[in-house]
Amino acid sequence: MPVGIAYDCDVLVIGGGIVGLSTAYAITRAAPGTRVTVLEKEPGPARHQTGRNSGVIHSGIYYRPGSLKARYAVRGAAEMVKFCAEYGIPHAVTGKLIVATDRAELPRLHALVQRGRENGIPVRELGASQIAEYEPEVRGLAAIHVGTTGICDFVAVARHLAHGSGAEIRYGARVVRVDRRPERGVAVLTASGDVVRGRVLVNCAGLYCDEIARLAGDDPDVRIVPFRGEYYELARPELVRGLVYPVPDPAFPFLGVHLTRGIDGGVHIGPNAVPALAREGYGRATVRPAELASTLAWPGSWRIARRHWRYGAGELRRSLSKGAFTAAVRRLLPGVCEADLVPTAAGVRAQAVLRDGTLVDDFLIREAPRTVHVLNAPSPAATASLPIGREVARRALSAL
Repeated sequence: MPVGIAYDCDVLVIGGGIVGLSTAYAITRAAPGTRVTVLEKEPGPARHQTGRNSGVIHSGIYYRPGSLKARYAVRGAAEMVKFCAEYGIPHAVTGKLIVATDRAELPRLHALVQRGRENGIPVRELGASQIAEYEPEVRGLAAIHVGTTGICDFVAVARHLAHGSGAEIRYGARVVRVDRRPERGVAVLTASGDVVRGRVLVNCAGLYCDEIARLAGDDPDVRIVPFRGEYYELARPELVRGLVYPVPDPAFPFLGVHLTRGIDGGVHIGPNAVPALAREGYGRATVRPAELASTLAWPGSWRIARRHWRYGAGELRRSLSKGAFTAAVRRLLPGVCEADLVPTAAGVRAQAVLRDGTLVDDFLIREAPRTVHVLNAPSPAATASLPIGREVARRALSAL
């Protein structure tokens, strides 16, 4: 350690979402006595992706065998249920249905069965008449039941990780500058004028992770392109018992409009996926010109638009037309009508996009001198947060 530098901490984590807090928790568990400081720009934890998703503990059935998403989601789901049970956090293992409503979806449904088995996930195949055993109001040609899916309160999990980590957590601390020197460590300047010095930096900044990487002097070669996911609440929650999903399109990392009975007993419907005009563009009217210009300046943004314009047009139509959104829901739940859908809070997915327009489909963790960057951690990152946190912690501690 260089002589004469007064470090505020050993590891400095930027981002107080579930991944940043899980990393802090894992560091202090693996190396007691390590001083960790977490900087979060909001006044409390889990205000963005963690607190604005559907609260599903994903089984890991969708993800390519051997990928980080597959390994960490399967392991993370079991650990998340255990963690919630141990600390009295509201949760339930509900199982879920993935339902094919069109003949063209049947081969993709069968491929999911195979993928589930390769990932070690128990799957039950159902004919059309068996769907009613689980969901009397849902219709489809065939379905699969995935028993290990559940729901929980991820914000409560994040709060517990924050408390249990023993880290110093500074809220209202937006990072505006990073000075990293490989031989000395990192110094971070916040918007309020505070300087925080650490030996190693961990970037878990979610929607702003690529910007933090650039502030640190690294070119991540990906850009976060924000996609807004709009949700409705079901005015007649009795129509849905648990979790019901369509068969996803394997070309996209989005799971399609699904039905989720949450831990509060309400049923959420959504999300769609439309480009947001700001990184925190939770409303259609939220536009941040500099952020929008940054998205539009990235070649990958235009390449996505050219390659997937048909898919995008359908998502946009469902965003602008409640009738079109209802029609998508009725494929699964024929008894629903427009009046049953009540608008509720939207989320934004921090999706990393490569220069060639490829959507990064796995978690992406990169290392640089005295730094670990988490550059792609959208869904199922909340489910997988405990294993992700351990992996990031392992890399941060080895950098010490």
